[in-house]
Amino acid sequence: MIQEITEYLNQYDLDVRKTGDARFMDQKCTPDVVCFIADCILNLNPQGEFTVQDIWDMQYFIKSASAIFGKPSPRNETARHEYDKFIQQPLRMLAYAHVLSIEKRGATNYYSIENLDILDFIATKERNAYNFLYAYIIKVLADSNMLRHFETFKEKCKNNTVTKQDYRELKDKYTRFIIGNTAINGMVEVYRIFTKIINVYAAENDIRGTEKGRLSNYNITFSDLMYNRKNWRDTDKPKAQTRQEAATAEDIRQQEEYDAYQVTKAMNLLRKIQTESEVKDQYANGDATQVHHIFPKSEFPAIAHYLENLVKLTATQHYTKAHPNNRTQIINHDYQLVCLLAKSQTIELSLRQVGEKYYRKESFIVVINTGLNADLNFSLTFPEIRTELRHLYNNVA
Repeated sequence: MIQEITEYLNQYDLDVRKTGDARFMDQKCTPDVVCFIADCILNLNPQGEFTVQDIWDMQYFIKSASAIFGKPSPRNETARHEYDKFIQQPLRMLAYAHVLSIEKRGATNYYSIENLDILDFIATKERNAYNFLYAYIIKVLADSNMLRHFETFKEKCKNNTVTKQDYRELKDKYTRFIIGNTAINGMVEVYRIFTKIINVYAAENDIRGTEKGRLSNYNITFSDLMYNRKNWRDTDKPKAQTRQEAATAEDIRQQEEYDAYQVTKAMNLLRKIQTESEVKDQYANGDATQVHHIFPKSEFPAIAHYLENLVKLTATQHYTKAHPNNRTQIINHDYQLVCLLAKSQTIELSLRQVGEKYYRKESFIVVINTGLNADLNFSLTFPEIRTELRHLYNNVA
């Protein structure tokens, strides 16, 4: 799918010097927010135009935004300005990328979907939104003749010769470029946007980026890109205290709400993309109405939202085989292996057909390693994964 996105973006000239639009990226355009807003658009199911207000009024948005991102309720009028940016900035970015179209009439922007496939890809999971953002940022920087400066910075990072001065020079070049070619004239605003660009670039290239306006002391990772997530490097906690102990009740509540949203979203996605049972056995006749956690979410919450840990089953398969005698707290380990083998076939076929739109082999291996306390290597092929699975379950037996 990344190749398709790149080919689509290559149809357009995204040179900021020509558009004069600094809003090709913005402060709220993080992978999790962009993924969530794309998900809201698809749940809105617009047949034509839609506005920020249409998303604002969605029950899906109202319920999820506060729970996921720890914000006040969208019904709270004092939060109106913050939510406007929260919705508007990703929409503007997606419009600049021609995933959406935009038309301004009066004071209102009217949007419509221009590329449903890419929007669906972005909405599927945060990793997809991140992959899109990286391809998009590279395209904008290349068209704007700014990519070369980021590549110079990258090479110095790779060679372990990068200095704070190198970082400041890159930041200054970007700032002068934006102020010289767009209506933005305040450095603080440019700095905020610069952070969202350089850190996506840094995460993909496994190099240092920016933290608190300075060159980071560490290589930026995917998790560093998320909006409004607690950065545990900055947690003011006693050294003897674990992160779990340091978390407040509000932190825990928000994380639980976020986890629940991700699990529900993954289950709904599987229902959409998988119409038949994934396990082809004598119990597969009938409608595949059940989404089953191969490794129970109560025991393995860290992988509960992984699509690779969910399998579509018929009611008979679910309540007779996966959970013997309809005892949902019990897992049939023999059938667990059957589900894992079937899931591996589903994932392998999906990767051949649509790339990493829905699944990643690496994520499937994470599920296996977590659920079985194993240490499978990410380089394994699918036939090798299936061989390892049989070996692991035979050893348990």
